[in-house]
Amino acid sequence: MARSINKVILIGNLTRDPEMRYTPDGQPVTTFGVATNRYWKTKEGEQKEDAEFHNIVAWGKLAEICSQILKKGKRVYVEGRLKTQSWEGKDGVNRSRTEIVVSDMVALDPRSAGGYEPESREEPEIVVEEESQEKKKPVKKAQKASSKEKENAEEISEDDIPF
Repeated sequence: MARSINKVILIGNLTRDPEMRYTPDGQPVTTFGVATNRYWKTKEGEQKEDAEFHNIVAWGKLAEICSQILKKGKRVYVEGRLKTQSWEGKDGVNRSRTEIVVSDMVALDPRSAGGYEPESREEPEIVVEEESQEKKKPVKKAQKASSKEKENAEEISEDDIPF
């Protein structure tokens, strides 16, 4: 039997705020729209643009995360699979809708632009002593360091270094 692949990867902007609901058995489901753009030049050199609009569906814990951190206009990466649903409308006309069922999502806008905000975004400042030819002078270097690394840095003296 031959394998087949149904995989979609999009990077685009949300066209509306995510809407979270719950199924009758209590499972969260979030829907939102994503727009992607394509740019090209005609033979005459005229720049053209085409927008494509995608319906996105997320389930479970991912649905909850999407509804919390995504907002209209924000840039997002989504990965998932295509699913087409068909039904007969109240007017008797057959209708269909193709959606992307998300398996992975990454919010691409900076966190400060909206959505999730961690408790502290401060980076610890570490002072490193460097020897110059004349004398030692303190040099400030901003680095990311965990609290354990800070503790270890405070406990180590020059006598502890073997070289």
